[in-house]
Amino acid sequence: MGNRPSILLVAKRPGITSFVSLYPIKRTIDPKVGHAGTLDKFAEGLLIALTGAMTRLNPLFSGLDKEYVATILFGQQTDTLDPEGIVVRSGPVPELGMIKETIKRAFFGQLKQIPPEYSAVHVDGRRSYSLARSGHVPDLPARDIRIDAFEVLSWDAPLLVARIAVSKGTYIRSIARDLGLACGSCARLERLVRTRIGPYELAEAVDPEDRGALENAVIHTEELLERLPVYGRMVVDDDALFPLANGRIPRQQDMVSMELDPDDRYAGLYSHGGRLHAVASLKEDGSIDRIIAQIPEQERR
Repeated sequence: MGNRPSILLVAKRPGITSFVSLYPIKRTIDPKVGHAGTLDKFAEGLLIALTGAMTRLNPLFSGLDKEYVATILFGQQTDTLDPEGIVVRSGPVPELGMIKETIKRAFFGQLKQIPPEYSAVHVDGRRSYSLARSGHVPDLPARDIRIDAFEVLSWDAPLLVARIAVSKGTYIRSIARDLGLACGSCARLERLVRTRIGPYELAEAVDPEDRGALENAVIHTEELLERLPVYGRMVVDDDALFPLANGRIPRQQDMVSMELDPDDRYAGLYSHGGRLHAVASLKEDGSIDRIIAQIPEQERR
């Protein structure tokens, strides 16, 4: 075990933290592991786990759009805006027509959103949830978010089930809170399932407790990497591979071929044989800006 760079799509179970969800990966694949976007303890669904040298690629994945299936409970609000908190407010349950009209009017496109008090946002050097637990009300500035889709799937009062597609940094708990307030009541999340991150779907994810499934998933690492929306491919001359392994950026004349779209901001650097040697960030003109991650010889599968 160890020295196994991989990108893994795993299905987090509800009731455990995202960090705990990574333990089986530490034991089975590589002790060096991280994730590109956490899920709350009560939530479940898709996590992207990165191991070994691939942990350096977190910025490529953490900025991707996300999609959820959220179950929103109207008429009740907790301090954490989820089922694990203390009830701090109650109100009437709005009619479905009002909820739909409010969603259509105020919950689509570019918006400002205040994160939950119980969140990992930094406030004066401390986590917001730490301040909230100590009895202080954190002063959280509104941030820019985007809601791309808000589709009602079912309504069984007081529970609304909806598919919500959002930009990076959007809190679905805050959407539930704000929707309840906009309907003249209050609301919180009852359940949350993350079903998509960028081009990756929950249906592709494996149970991190299933060792055989994890081992098999490692094989698909480069395929997952190449599905990134702003990721291209460069083939480097063999004579430039040794300097590349020592951190030197290949020269333009070292490039055998390039498969880049105009909006690509990252590229994998491959040898003639198709082996991935490094991942680089790109300048606007498509030239290499810097090497983000190197994949040493002994780490290749």
